[in-house]
Amino acid sequence: MRKDYSQELTPEVREKMKKNLVYVSIFSIVMIFAGFTSAYIVSMGDTFWVKYPLPSGFWISTVLIGLSSLFYILAIRASKGAALSKGNTSRMRIFMIATLLSGIGFAVFQWVGYGQLVDSGANFRNSIMVVDGRYGEYFEVKYKGQFIEVDGNDYMIAGKPLNKAQSDALKAYMKKFETTADPKGYHIEGLSPDFVLYYRDEPLSLQDGKFIRPGGEVIQYLDMRRLMFLAWNVRDGRGDFFHRGKLGEDFHVYYKGKELSYKNRSLMFGNKVLSAPLQSKINQSRDTATSYLYIVTVLHLLHIIGALFYLIRMTKLSFSANFNEQNQLSLRLGAIFWHFLGLLWLYLLLFLLFIH
Repeated sequence: MRKDYSQELTPEVREKMKKNLVYVSIFSIVMIFAGFTSAYIVSMGDTFWVKYPLPSGFWISTVLIGLSSLFYILAIRASKGAALSKGNTSRMRIFMIATLLSGIGFAVFQWVGYGQLVDSGANFRNSIMVVDGRYGEYFEVKYKGQFIEVDGNDYMIAGKPLNKAQSDALKAYMKKFETTADPKGYHIEGLSPDFVLYYRDEPLSLQDGKFIRPGGEVIQYLDMRRLMFLAWNVRDGRGDFFHRGKLGEDFHVYYKGKELSYKNRSLMFGNKVLSAPLQSKINQSRDTATSYLYIVTVLHLLHIIGALFYLIRMTKLSFSANFNEQNQLSLRLGAIFWHFLGLLWLYLLLFLLFIH
């Protein structure tokens, strides 16, 4: 029969072995995130890069994970008394519950932050520039005798952004076209007389549910598809950019480390309009910066969620009637990993703040 030598190990040796396993796990995670952040920096070199403020949900989650680490430290201190005299057991339980709840709060507000990113137009995978359904390329709209224009992501009349009533009227009008791209045909009715739709500088009329050009030509599927994309852009508040807001204020676009500006619906590189090859390149470019942001933060969140299951176990263990030295060791080992995840998040936050 094989002898179990693990039973002969001293508590100090067993503790050292378990700590080494935690440190190996930490080292592996460090290497993973070092690889992603290095790839992030390298990817910035010769492509277009979008930068924007981090969502408030990320800042709130930072406070919560900091509090969670503090509560864990207090729980460890109380557990030492609990293991000896049992006098601090209730305090340990309270601090473990607080650790768990603030850790859950971190995960919740990370999710809130992702929602805020989506609301700002920063999806995991999308373009930088609006190409399909770009206003003015094929279709324009005249409202009560005046053409609606686009400046960045602002829809304007006579040089002024649409007020709420005008914006709501435009969205209601364009909503009719959100599902019209059907190869089997389309039928439109009930359009507001305040609007006139133009196709390639020609006003369209509506006859028997079809758009007709002045020469009698019916607008077909391909152009109705373009109109559908335009309707989606109006609905989502997009003009020339996928990110909502104003270029240079709410978000920034860089090329080779130099910020681009925007004038007369054209991107400017320095004092010159972006060259045709670069304009074609940015039209085909994906927002790589946002993809990296989602990857590194979601990967960290997955580690947090995994650690939360361990915290649940430790919190449950703290209510055990026989909280012994072995339980205390498990508590300390979990604390090492939890504090590491908190420091890792702080590193990611600073990295994204100063690099992203």
